[in-house]
Amino acid sequence: MTTTAEEDRKTLDCNFPRVLSVLDDCMAHARAKLSPAGVAAYLEGARVIGKSGRGEEPILEFLEEMPLVAVQLGEDVIADVVEFTRMLARSPNSRAMAPFLQSLLTAARALESSELFREYLVLVAQTMQRTTPKVHGIDSMYDSPCLVDFLNSVPSLFGQVSLNGLRNWVDYGVKSYAHDPDNQREYFKLLSADSRAVLQRERHGALLIDNERKLDLYLRGLWASVLNFVPYSLAYDELRKPMPYLDNLGVHLPDVYDALPNGVSGVDRYRALLAHIVAHKRWSTPLIADNFSPFQRMAIEVFEDTRVEYLAIQEYPGLRNLWCALHPVPKEGTCPEGWSSLRHRLYTLSRALLDPHHGYTNPAILKYVQRFHEVMQAGATTTESMVTLGIQFIVETRAPNDSGAKIYFEDTEVDYRDDNRQMWRFIEEGDEEVYENQPTRPQQVEEKENESLPPRLYQEWDYSNEHYRPDWVSLYEHMHPKGDAGYIDKLLAKHNMLAKRLKKIIDMLKPQNKVRIRYQEEGSELDLDIAIRSLIDLKSGSQPDTRINMSHRHDGRSVAVSLLLDLSASLGDVPEGHTQTKLELSQEAVSLLSWAIEKMGDPFAIGGFNSDTRHAVRYQHFKGYKEHWGDEVKARLAAMEAGYSTRMGAAMRHAGHYLAHQEAEKKLLLILTDGEPADIDVHDPRLLIEDAKIAVRELDQKGIYTFCINLDPKADEYVSDIFGKQYAVIDNIARLPERLPQLFMSLVK
Repeated sequence: MTTTAEEDRKTLDCNFPRVLSVLDDCMAHARAKLSPAGVAAYLEGARVIGKSGRGEEPILEFLEEMPLVAVQLGEDVIADVVEFTRMLARSPNSRAMAPFLQSLLTAARALESSELFREYLVLVAQTMQRTTPKVHGIDSMYDSPCLVDFLNSVPSLFGQVSLNGLRNWVDYGVKSYAHDPDNQREYFKLLSADSRAVLQRERHGALLIDNERKLDLYLRGLWASVLNFVPYSLAYDELRKPMPYLDNLGVHLPDVYDALPNGVSGVDRYRALLAHIVAHKRWSTPLIADNFSPFQRMAIEVFEDTRVEYLAIQEYPGLRNLWCALHPVPKEGTCPEGWSSLRHRLYTLSRALLDPHHGYTNPAILKYVQRFHEVMQAGATTTESMVTLGIQFIVETRAPNDSGAKIYFEDTEVDYRDDNRQMWRFIEEGDEEVYENQPTRPQQVEEKENESLPPRLYQEWDYSNEHYRPDWVSLYEHMHPKGDAGYIDKLLAKHNMLAKRLKKIIDMLKPQNKVRIRYQEEGSELDLDIAIRSLIDLKSGSQPDTRINMSHRHDGRSVAVSLLLDLSASLGDVPEGHTQTKLELSQEAVSLLSWAIEKMGDPFAIGGFNSDTRHAVRYQHFKGYKEHWGDEVKARLAAMEAGYSTRMGAAMRHAGHYLAHQEAEKKLLLILTDGEPADIDVHDPRLLIEDAKIAVRELDQKGIYTFCINLDPKADEYVSDIFGKQYAVIDNIARLPERLPQLFMSLVK
């Protein structure tokens, strides 16, 4: 042992066998990278960490990582790291020392400056302080439930977000789960949907959602093509690494692309991918996959990829530079002995076919580059012509190790190309069998009508943290089951005198000016001019115009209405001093209102909602905007039932989504409810009230006027917080059938 090694061991003053076994190598590495002062600080820091009493793991991490961190950021950060580690050792969070030291090199490479690195240390310290339980708000006796999980996630996080994005992601997790350590732990492990949604919002790079319109215009303008974009995330699927592909749903592509070191932006990477996929869509024809071996399919795909790119480059020559910048450059002779080199050969060929200045010397590669260009210059090429080239290339270049398990992947992943599934058709066993069609039973038809759509996700406002919880509420919508339409007719007959008074008001409010709408296949009367012209065409042997009817609409009024009904369990209660439930009175009032709006000619929809936690908000359609007030709608209203809770914000956003698409100058959302927003998974009574308030504000920004009719005598305590002055409280619920239509008419005068 040299004198220097003895002095190092004496200074370190550590007896861990594993530490001593690597100390000489670590010190040699440090002396090669650091100044003498840096080496002294490094060794002293290792001694301090070794005396912390947390075993050999922290000191091993420090010895291995710190020289690289110091080279990246400067030797001054050694003291900062040692001091921070000492602080951890003295706190209840001492078990986080090793994960913290493991995260340093990733943070240093991602941040690239000592100033930002020190901000990262501050962020870790704040996370520890905010998540460590305190007794009487002063003393910390237990460790943070999530600090270790957070530090273990840092390498993955810095690969996706900036330091500011990381800070926002941490802030959300700390605030949202301040009193829920189990879910907080899941959040910082990147296991919860909430965690991933917030991380997605903070990710750097070109987000698909931000560039979707631009890319859609790119496809329409340059390629005369329209494709639906279906994003997927690469952040949580690092092992499988999904590839882009085209299917009946549209083009599946990553939700974010980072800019590359060679200067290609994320948006340009999307353009390269879409150009390649559209080229396949335009020029490729499907092949029967069962006719070829897997190796042959690989070769055919490479030739076909290059063929469609060649054709695209003839139209837009600039694509060659973009694709060459994204295509890897496999190096000849790099595949190790005994490894399968087939993939490497194919992508060497792919590069040579794309890049005229490839510089390869392999005779087989050069031969097939020449043959490919001869085929392309002959004109009228097809996918079938690439089949011949692909099979011949496999036959002539086959090597003994091509079928081996060890495959050489270096520089062979072309990420702007799709997986070519649209090229292949597979004949599966049983495809050729013909089965007799079974008649569909009426019960099956009814079940299909009642089948709900996939859940629609809505954000929810968290007033305590002052930010949205993304994709927090799952809303399920479906058509309401039908009952007896005659029941609603009886309710209308019951209020016959009220209906007559309302009709007089309606006649005064209804616009008197009529506009004729011609050229209708179905209308209220025959358009004689068009009918005579069509008859002349028919007699003369020409194709007659079948649009020979006309109809009328009122001019001077443009109102669309959405009536949203609270169907929570309290609607089934009988108010004190009454004999009818709130549900029965609501049915009477909604029926009268619907009859009145139909008479006025305004388009309107009726929906109902209730909730059973944020995972199950149910939205039921009673009437659509294009439906008329008739037996179908009456049957649904007759079957109306009450149950569950009142998560109002998501239902208002959903009703507003449909109302915003109506072509009307005035858009009115009426909410009929009998209580304040509440749900069984919410313990803070203000949370859903504040969310509904924000939902009203969102709708107002879309030009939708929101008005609440509340049946709760105590509603004054909270309803103004949500709706401002846009509400009415009906204390005498028996007058609801009369008051509801009157309120509507006063709003639309």
